[in-house]
Amino acid sequence: MDLNTITEVAHPKSRAHLPAWTAGDAWLAGGTWLFSEPQAHLRRLIDLTDLKWPALTIGDDNLTIAATCTVAQLDGFACPPDWIASPLINQCCRSFLASFKIWKTATVGGNICMSLPAGPMISLTSALDGIGTIWQADGGERKIPIIEFVTGNQQNVLKPGDLLRQIDVPLAALKRRSAFRQISLTPVGRSAALLIGTVDNDGDFALTVTASTTRPLKLFFATIPEQEELRETIMRRIPDNLYHTDIHGKPTWRKHMTLRLAEEIRAELRAQP
Repeated sequence: MDLNTITEVAHPKSRAHLPAWTAGDAWLAGGTWLFSEPQAHLRRLIDLTDLKWPALTIGDDNLTIAATCTVAQLDGFACPPDWIASPLINQCCRSFLASFKIWKTATVGGNICMSLPAGPMISLTSALDGIGTIWQADGGERKIPIIEFVTGNQQNVLKPGDLLRQIDVPLAALKRRSAFRQISLTPVGRSAALLIGTVDNDGDFALTVTASTTRPLKLFFATIPEQEELRETIMRRIPDNLYHTDIHGKPTWRKHMTLRLAEEIRAELRAQP
């Protein structure tokens, strides 16, 4: 869609060249949502692609995912063999309600900043203890766990002019055992529930609940719990008003599927050696 109110497109080459944020500005990375509907309030786009951030970088302790990394780049990344949780990357990438054209354009950061309950990059980075780096409009910088970044349906911690620079995923998280479950109300539809379970070397179990709830939640256990303990914890920790409702699923059904998929994950990880 043409954005016929845009009068300027800025192309900064570095953070120092980022223009001062004003009303009517928008960051442009993939632009798959930005160009999907009218944006009559916008006057200027600030193109982030000229910053040329490396899409994916393996460091001593983290995998750094640039906010401008595309879904296709992430999905095609060759992971080391000891990253036994790496199948989660491909599973989450394939949880998009999107064509191959969107895959090649949509960005990891854009999906997280859009902050939809069904955002699979939120699911992935939350489950793997991702830490987001935010470039603040005042020139500062802060870090925040992605599990805390999204605060509700299309709501997050960003203030006007703030920019998500990258997500750092601990290498230790990529070496955990994992299990993935996702369901949609219709074939290849938007995720109505997406749950990920992980177990570390000490036996600690974490369950990340997304898509069925308006914001991501993570439940921790010292060991893989029994069925009833897991169910009771979900019932206690996730109030009914936190389950999302839209045409892709009603809260009661999403709650039922959350409980069902959580038990499937628990049983799968319990059965693994």
